[in-house]
Amino acid sequence: MPLHRTEEDGDPQADAPPPLTAGIELGDVQLPEDGAGPLFHRRYRTRIREANVTASELVERLAADPDSASPVEFASFVKLHGEPGQMSVGDEYRVRMAGPWDGPVRVIERTPTSFRFATLDGHLEAGQIRFSAQEQDGLIVFEIESWSRSAGPLVHLLYDRLRTAKEVQLHMWTSLLQRLAEVAG
Repeated sequence: MPLHRTEEDGDPQADAPPPLTAGIELGDVQLPEDGAGPLFHRRYRTRIREANVTASELVERLAADPDSASPVEFASFVKLHGEPGQMSVGDEYRVRMAGPWDGPVRVIERTPTSFRFATLDGHLEAGQIRFSAQEQDGLIVFEIESWSRSAGPLVHLLYDRLRTAKEVQLHMWTSLLQRLAEVAG
């Protein structure tokens, strides 16, 4: 699978996270302004050809069981609140990672072709992440897009300065995209 990677300075207005959905409980949400270091706006994207599902069916499968495509050797989703086998606004997950890196998240948006999480207290990042799919020119384009800062100075050091966490994250999300292509058939 070809991999293209770019890193460039962003624009604070254009790269700002989307507004939080009204009515979302924010008490334990880690907003970007709660974090340390620069705001990162990241996109991981794949194009899937000859899929056996539609974009909305692919998102539905992932929402029903995030581990269906998650590289569980890096991250596994454990549902803490909400009905099994589906995903709704207000549901919460703990993303279990190797080491002391578990990341709690809450679903803050759910559409037929996307879902968005906000990070909660204890997550390595302070911000949001969206998983979405669309059909484009006979392909399914699946994208993981995040807007976040490191949760604190130590994570900032590991992510932005030493780049260790950045490389692990890149491998984790590109592995998820590759597995999604397999889920799509």
